[in-house]
Amino acid sequence: MTSAVPRLVIAAPSSGSGKTTVATGLMAALAARGLAVSPHKVGPDYIDPGYHALATGRVGRNLDAYLCGTELVAPLFLHGARGCDIAVVEGVMGLYDGAAGEGELASTAQVAKLLGAPVVLVVDASSQARSVAALVHGFVSWDPEVRVGGVILNKVGSDRHEALLREASDSVGVPVLGVLRRARQVSTPSRHLGLVPVAERGTEAVEAVEAMAALVSDGCDLEALVGLARAAGPLPGGFAPWTPGPAPTHDPARSDKGSPLRVAVAGGAAFTFSYAEHTELLAAAGAEVVTFDPLRDEELPEGTAGLVVGGGFPEVYAAELSANEPLRKAVAELALSGAPVAAECAGLLYLCRELDGMPMCGVLDASARMSQRLTLGYRDAVAVSDSALAAAGTRMRGHEFHRTAVEPGAGAAPAWGMRAPERRVEGFVERGVHASYLHTHWASEPGVARRFVERCRTS
Repeated sequence: MTSAVPRLVIAAPSSGSGKTTVATGLMAALAARGLAVSPHKVGPDYIDPGYHALATGRVGRNLDAYLCGTELVAPLFLHGARGCDIAVVEGVMGLYDGAAGEGELASTAQVAKLLGAPVVLVVDASSQARSVAALVHGFVSWDPEVRVGGVILNKVGSDRHEALLREASDSVGVPVLGVLRRARQVSTPSRHLGLVPVAERGTEAVEAVEAMAALVSDGCDLEALVGLARAAGPLPGGFAPWTPGPAPTHDPARSDKGSPLRVAVAGGAAFTFSYAEHTELLAAAGAEVVTFDPLRDEELPEGTAGLVVGGGFPEVYAAELSANEPLRKAVAELALSGAPVAAECAGLLYLCRELDGMPMCGVLDASARMSQRLTLGYRDAVAVSDSALAAAGTRMRGHEFHRTAVEPGAGAAPAWGMRAPERRVEGFVERGVHASYLHTHWASEPGVARRFVERCRTS
C-alpha cells in the first residue's frame, strides 16, 4: 500500500449536524459495493468507532493529535488503512474545534491537513435556505489549507427547500454531493456519555447501520464522493505506517513457570472503551492477549498473569457486575498477589469497594458513585509513582470523560500528576495496580506496554 490511499474527512460546522450518520452510512454503503473501507475517528471517542467497525468489518481507529502527537496521525492512519481501497475519517465537533485553548490542535481541520485529505461538510439545513451560502463560504475560506471538496445537506424538508439550498451552494462554488431528507433521519439512542455502544444494542445496531447506509446510498452521489477521495494524492510528509513492534518470530513470552504469558483484557457490554493499538502493543511485547466478559465469565482466563480493564459503562451494569461474585473475588486475588493490573475509568470503578452502594472487587479502598457533574477534557499528565504501567516521571497526555466520583480511602499512592488544565493528583498505585480516570493512548508511549508485559513475567 502506498501513501496515496484514497481518503475523505466527513466534518460539520458543529456537533449534532449528522456527521456520524453520514460517515457511518458512507462507510457501510461503500463496503456494500465491495470496497475495503478503512474507518477512522478524529478525537478520543470510543463509541463511534464501534459503529464504524460494524459498517466496514474492520477495526475502527482513532486519530488524535493531542493524545498521540501530530507526528503519529499519518502513521496511525496508514497502519489502519493497510490493504484498503478507501478510507473515511469522521471528524469531531465542529470542523475547527479542538483542544480548549490550544488553537487548531486536535481539531478535524488539523487532522485533514496532516492527512492531505479533502473535507466533505455535513450541514444541518433544517432552519436555513440562502444563508447556507454564507455558512459554507465561511468554513471554506477560514483556513485556505483545508480543502472543502463538497457539502452534504442534511435535514432538508422539501423539493423547494432543496432547490434553494443547491442554488445557494452553487453561488459559492462548492458542489452538493448529497441531500438527506428530514423525514428519513436515522435515530440512534444516547445517554449520559453519548450514543449507546454497539456491544449493548445487538441486532438493533446492525439495523441502525443498515438504515444509515440506505439513507446515504439514496441521498448521496457515491461516485462523486469516491472520485473526490481518489483525487487526494499522496499523504504529505512521506510517513511510513505505524507498527506496534517487530513481527513476532517466536511463541509468546513465557512466565517463570514456562506457560504462555497471558494478559486478560476486559470486554463485553460493560467495558467497550479501548483502542485497538493497546492489544496490538501487548501482543508485540510478547503477551498472549485473551478477552473475557465480566458480565458473563465467573473466572479469569486460565493462567492470567496480568489484567487490563478499560473504560465503558459499569454504572449501567453495576448490579450485574456486583452479582458476579466469583469473578470479583478472582480479580481481587490476582491484584493481591501483586500481578500487574491496569485500569482506566470504568476499570477504576470496578476495582473500588463499591459503586452506588453495590459491592465491586474491593481491590482499592475507595467508594464510587454516579455524579451530576460531567468531567470532560484533555489532560497533560506525568506519572508521580512507579507502577507496572509507567515509571515515575513518564509524561503522557490523556482524556477524562465521566459522570462519576471516587472517594478514596488510605494506602494507595497517586497515579498521575495533572499538569494542565489544572494541577492536581489523581488515581491509585498500589502493589501491581495502576488505576485512574485518565484514558491514554499507548501508541504515544509504547514503553508502557513493554513495561507492563515485563512486569507480568517477573511478578
